[in-house]
Amino acid sequence: MTVNRIVVNFPMGDGKQAKAFYQQVLDLDVVMDQGWIVTLASHQVSHPQLSIMSEGGAGAVIPDVSIDVDDVDAVYKKATMFGGEIVYELRDEPWGVRRFFVRDPLGKILNIMSHL
Repeated sequence: MTVNRIVVNFPMGDGKQAKAFYQQVLDLDVVMDQGWIVTLASHQVSHPQLSIMSEGGAGAVIPDVSIDVDDVDAVYKKATMFGGEIVYELRDEPWGVRRFFVRDPLGKILNIMSHL
């Protein structure tokens, strides 16, 4: 058995603001828009993962989703320019990642990170 992908589903709330956030901050493309569901995607190949957490690490809250990017500093700049609420400041962690947490327009906490 092979897991081909894992899809994160968030309740829509302000769909237009959320769509703009994910397009502008993470450069995701709209690949489906049925009105009641909007799917955004990267065209890069990724490996499905699912984490089970008892804490967010280093005293951070547990994020709703973790997103591995190639340039976390660039995404941090875009997130702050967009006006995203930074709930965990950008920093290098002792386990080998550089990350920050931002609250999206739907209220979800995203762990945006890159491996060092």
